Amino acid sequence: MARPLKIAIIIPDNRDEFRKYAEPRPFFGTAPTALLEGFAALPDQCEIHLVCCTQQPVAAPAQLGPNIYFHTAVVPKSGWLRGAYVGCVRSIRRQLKAIRPDLVHGQGTERYCALAAAFSGYPNVLTIHGNMRLIARVNQARPFSFQWLAARLEGFTLPRVGGVVCITRYTREAVQSLARRTWIVPNATDTAFFNLAPAPDPAAPPLILCIGVICYRKNQNDFIRALDPLAKERPLKVVFLGDVDPTHYGEEFRQLLPSRPWCEHIPFAGRDRVREYYRAASLIALPTREDNCPMVVLEGMAAGVPVIASNVGGVPDLITPGVTGLFCDPEKPETFRTAVTRLLDDKPYAAQLARAAREHALATFHPQAVARRHLEIYREMLGKRN
Repeated sequence: MARPLKIAIIIPDNRDEFRKYAEPRPFFGTAPTALLEGFAALPDQCEIHLVCCTQQPVAAPAQLGPNIYFHTAVVPKSGWLRGAYVGCVRSIRRQLKAIRPDLVHGQGTERYCALAAAFSGYPNVLTIHGNMRLIARVNQARPFSFQWLAARLEGFTLPRVGGVVCITRYTREAVQSLARRTWIVPNATDTAFFNLAPAPDPAAPPLILCIGVICYRKNQNDFIRALDPLAKERPLKVVFLGDVDPTHYGEEFRQLLPSRPWCEHIPFAGRDRVREYYRAASLIALPTREDNCPMVVLEGMAAGVPVIASNVGGVPDLITPGVTGLFCDPEKPETFRTAVTRLLDDKPYAAQLARAAREHALATFHPQAVARRHLEIYREMLGKRN
């Protein structure tokens, strides 16, 4: 029997981004965490080494699972963005020499991961979670802002990695002119969402859940205004779950809420509490102007909650309109109101959409299914080298 593949995954430890250095264990984004869950179920096929950098010392447990190992290094601030991430790249190269992986997988282009994978000295691939060049364009990022710099870093890195794992066709279209090769693999979804049993309170107004940072790109303000006529006709509640962007758009959001008692804002909470909101929701809404593979759609589908979302970016890869969800047009906010009304008025149809969506999610977004597809890509890359 062939030995398990030894894979080094370069991934940010979010304790660093959120300055929570006292937390006892690392935490990553929801999609990478779900992928690791899938790898952990395949110990006979893979040995995973997570490699990251932080600006301050953190607890570094040697293992996060039976076949998941954790490595971290402290890199001074001068080795991060202001120093073109050279310090992070050098530190990770030292760690990789000790690990000696078969292949290196960088997670995201927002920070040091893509650069470190490209200059690792090992066969490598890169996953793009947020298309930084497209995000910078939508947000009209100011020169030398973080998004502006991240967009240029992405353009520099793409031609230098062995291949790009694209989570939607939207990403593939954005990178194929620069990437050596590409694959499409959607994000994995935490198995806890597949185990949820939606149970909206029949005595309460229907709960519409809108998850995401409150910002221009996510388009919550137009969604609120679009539902104003509906809120005058029937009881409903909209919960916005996410931090507010410290911009004029975020301030406008805060000004919209006091006169609309049917709207409630709650900052991001722990994952357990988020799942409770999914369980109570009558439907999930994503009125975004740009998105790649939004986890709220995947999680809603896995949980069996009806989903409406903007027909933009990578969302069409996730939803079959009229079968597993409904589409809206962010340039025509009235379409949000039409979709919400249809799902609230036709509960059998909403339940049918939710069942079909969950079946699709089980086959496509389950952690083990996504992990196995990644292992196929790793073997393909290594076979090409040989």
